[in-house]
Amino acid sequence: MTAIDPRPLTGEPVSLDLLNTRWNKEGVRRDLLAEVEGLAVWLATNGLAERFTADATTLRHTLAARDALAALVDRPGDPDATARVDAVLGHGRIRATLTAEGPGEEAEFADPTWGPGWTAARDYLDLLRTAPDRIRACAHGACILHFFDTSRNGTRRWCSMAACGNRAKASRHYARTKEN
Repeated sequence: MTAIDPRPLTGEPVSLDLLNTRWNKEGVRRDLLAEVEGLAVWLATNGLAERFTADATTLRHTLAARDALAALVDRPGDPDATARVDAVLGHGRIRATLTAEGPGEEAEFADPTWGPGWTAARDYLDLLRTAPDRIRACAHGACILHFFDTSRNGTRRWCSMAACGNRAKASRHYARTKEN
């Protein structure tokens, strides 16, 4: 049985969800991928546990993919960050298929331990194709989470209105009342 995912934000596209395996809680940085057990939780949360095994090699390769994605999200267009994500993508490919249901695609890996990281990097490409301007970091200064803005007008600022958004509003309110 897999443990419960302790992260404050889940359900984002798999590439951003991989970035969100690091978060701050009460001023302390947490990392779900500090151990293989956390990788098992992340794989299960993202529906990848059936296809990939949580082991030390898969963890190492998934961390390499997370670091590459984090560099690219922090520095879009940076040649080194782009090369690092491209190197992760080099560990897999898409094979076109034809089934009774019609045309499809299937991911293939020479080394399946790269599968989760490759899947996240491939997902990031899809986000870039869809709406690169909607890939966001939370606007709260102490938060390190990322999200894909699906709001109608594209103005979402917080990973969670209940958490970071509420903290920001409370801080502004406190600052206003303190001035009076």
